Amino acid sequence: MVRDGIPIIIWLLVIAAALFLAGVLFYQPIIILGCIVAALGAFVAYFFRDPERTPPAGDDLILSPADGRVVVIEPLNESETLLSIFLSVFDVHVNRAPIAGKVIDVEYREGRFMVANDKRASVENEQNVVTIENPHVRVVFKQIAGLIARRIVFWKQPGSSVTGGEKVGLIKFGSRVDVIMPRGVTVSVKVGDHVVGGLTIIGRISR
Repeated sequence: MVRDGIPIIIWLLVIAAALFLAGVLFYQPIIILGCIVAALGAFVAYFFRDPERTPPAGDDLILSPADGRVVVIEPLNESETLLSIFLSVFDVHVNRAPIAGKVIDVEYREGRFMVANDKRASVENEQNVVTIENPHVRVVFKQIAGLIARRIVFWKQPGSSVTGGEKVGLIKFGSRVDVIMPRGVTVSVKVGDHVVGGLTIIGRISR
């Protein structure tokens, strides 16, 4: 489990216990509310799950930085391709480095909280823009908040080295991740595909 979820779960369990106790001592129907809060705590524990994964090896690979469904693949400009991944509340929300290399830049941008599967969210929503570079390629990926997600977490600093598929951050409760790759990269997935962070190959670098 991701450590960021532990305080939320503890608070929910404390509230649930208090409601159970109040139900036993004062008014029995309150126990039902305690059950609802306990169920919510169980879902939060499920949401913050953090499965271990072994990324595929290869310096020509670009890996998915997130679990979710591919909703956009299109030219962004003459030199770059945009690939967007929508994460529902049922997807793992731990984000991973798409390539091995050095974190060149991390830029936080304030914005709106539109539904994350809306294409405008890529530009208008709150987001963290991360640039990673190695001798072969530079890749930008954006952690984009959604309607419910109001907290973006990134665990690395500019200058940090990362390996492909390494855990680097988290977006809480439904979100979107954009990947910006050079046009020379061969995209390995299509719109509608479900990808798995750190495991699914979304692109191959042409040599």
